Amino acid sequence: MRAFFCTYNPFRYPVQYGLFTTPMKRKFTAMVPAEKNGLKVVLTPVEERLRKLLVDAANDLSEKDAVEAPVVLRWAGGWVRDKLLGAESDDIDTAINSMTGEQFTMALVEFCARPEVAEKHGITSEDIGHLATIKKNPEKSKNLETATVRLLGLECDFVNLRKETYARDSRNPEVEFGTAEEDAERRDATVNALFFNIHNCEVEDFTGGLADLKAKLIRTPLEPFQTFMDDPLRVLRLVRFASRLKFSIDPKAEAVMGDSRVLDALRLKISRERVGVELGKMLKGKHPLKSLELIDRLGLYHTIFTDPTQLEMEKPDTSRWSVVYKCVYDLSQNATPGCIWKVLARCGEDEYFAWATAAILPWEFVSDPKPPKKKGSYPQTVRVAREGFRATNKFCEMIAGASTFRDEIRLLKKAVCEKAEFVSERDRFGMAIRRWNSFGGAWRLRVLATAFFEIMEETRSLQHPTAETLAAKVSDILVGWQEFLDHLEDLDVMEAPSLKRIIQGTELANALGVKPGQWMTQALDICVAWQLRNPEATDALGAIEEVRKRSEQLGIRPTRT
Repeated sequence: MRAFFCTYNPFRYPVQYGLFTTPMKRKFTAMVPAEKNGLKVVLTPVEERLRKLLVDAANDLSEKDAVEAPVVLRWAGGWVRDKLLGAESDDIDTAINSMTGEQFTMALVEFCARPEVAEKHGITSEDIGHLATIKKNPEKSKNLETATVRLLGLECDFVNLRKETYARDSRNPEVEFGTAEEDAERRDATVNALFFNIHNCEVEDFTGGLADLKAKLIRTPLEPFQTFMDDPLRVLRLVRFASRLKFSIDPKAEAVMGDSRVLDALRLKISRERVGVELGKMLKGKHPLKSLELIDRLGLYHTIFTDPTQLEMEKPDTSRWSVVYKCVYDLSQNATPGCIWKVLARCGEDEYFAWATAAILPWEFVSDPKPPKKKGSYPQTVRVAREGFRATNKFCEMIAGASTFRDEIRLLKKAVCEKAEFVSERDRFGMAIRRWNSFGGAWRLRVLATAFFEIMEETRSLQHPTAETLAAKVSDILVGWQEFLDHLEDLDVMEAPSLKRIIQGTELANALGVKPGQWMTQALDICVAWQLRNPEATDALGAIEEVRKRSEQLGIRPTRT
């Protein structure tokens, strides 16, 4: 097979070019040209400018006595993968053979400051951004220092090639300079282990990533068990990449991903912040359904969605979980104005919250060993979200509110479906929505969470249902929720939380001739309810009179003179 190196002789500097661990002790790794797999890297004009600039900087450094070996730069990982798949990327990782990222970028900035270099490459002051160094932090699983700088409008990270050695009793590896092949082997998947040598514009494949890219296969560079035990987070990364790229996972890797030893390592060695980052990328990506299907099928649920501080927690039943997350997908595919998804999930964050809500829903049906005993304490689902994947406070507040108002939401929805006598009372529904919107807002998401809860609750009660029976049940439930939302729209109460009061507290107190007091909150709610009943009113006289009629009930006492 033809080796990739055209511009340089790899056997002159074998260690730097990643062909041997030490000179002449490792067999040459043959590499199949990308073109033979029908894959090719095509650079944009900006990327070509950057490539030429970096090559000149590397050559300049290589000529200096302070550099022991020629500097070789490779664009690595996700950028190479995406370019081979025809996708654009403005985030480039550059691997350096013989310098740290900080050393190279400092030299690069000095190189670009030379007048002759700036003239040759057309560099302006705006083309070179601020140089930042992200220090290594093993406790946060950041095991190598990375330098980052914006060049020619592209985000560029620089880091040296490395190899990692993991001790059995530590989650933090020993990291040292390595060869390109060693660097490729330490990566999570072969399709992420490809290099683009910017000196000769060739793709370097040490692990079979090109063939796997063509086969749409996610495979580990080393034996799966070793790969996952070295860094158990790779289990989730493989799920994410398989979902994002619509690739399948190597059966050998799948067989290990659910191994109890791997799952225990994922639970004990990996920070929940890292788990949350991976989960967030899955659920915010283009294919969250695929991610949850893989988590479900591979038996990862109880490792991801858990409170690791409570080792003896009862595990939720996930046998009907798929009904809910598939329902979320079906709803998200309906772009009809006024449909459930368009009304309740109105932006990207809402959509992520909807998927995350579906993800933790099985916990709603597990008895809570520590039920909330006081105001401000959280239900178990919130604790799982917070401790399991470090959910944001905003999400946790939304989930807590959904639990608090669930029964009220369901009762009003049932009343609409059954055509109760009071369903035309605009103030009843408007004030309810304002309550559901309290404590962090998001009443729409709380209604959506309640709909998901009802779907899981109703389908859990079915004994050995067929797929058709489940689909019919879900459809019937959704018809009711659509009717409920249509009714809220007909009443014109969707924006009740943002309704501007017709009178403010001080004005109300003055009109009543009393001092402000504890009665004020209830009195203002009476005014808003009156507004909802009288949407055409332009003055507050009717609202004031309504409060005056109920002054004794509110405990309002006239001011003594």
